[in-house]
Amino acid sequence: MAHLVRRGPARIEIRESRATPRGARSRVLASFSGVLTRDVLERAAARAARPFDPDALVRRARALGIPIREGSREPEARALLARLRRADPLDPVLASALRRALARLPNGTVPEPLADVSEWLGASPAERGAALRELLDLYERITDSRPPRQRPEGARFPRFSSQRAA
Repeated sequence: MAHLVRRGPARIEIRESRATPRGARSRVLASFSGVLTRDVLERAAARAARPFDPDALVRRARALGIPIREGSREPEARALLARLRRADPLDPVLASALRRALARLPNGTVPEPLADVSEWLGASPAERGAALRELLDLYERITDSRPPRQRPEGARFPRFSSQRAA
């Protein structure tokens, strides 16, 4: 069975153990830095000589706090959404062919609370991180522009005690 091994602060290996006449040995099926993706699991499964359970590895990765990106199944669609969001030019013939192909697929609607964030579907982690940094910088500028709050002297909270007051 395959298992996860940390190699340093960010490098993680998927290994497979086997018994040999000289004792137990393990070999690396795949290695990755940072995020466990379906591509990494597929690479490991292709190299595995024993039964491979990707769901067990995902559960173990969650238990170890390793980030998992399960949404990597449609990278081309995500990239196309990102291009359309940026208003990049698209060949009209290709756009027409895409409309016809997409019309044949089952229609799924985006829930109303998620409609505003649907623009982030095609965003890369770097773009999301940049947006978060900008938001935190904005928050810092807002808090720095406000005068410090003064607390009234008598507004202290009473001390909690497990003994009754005398």
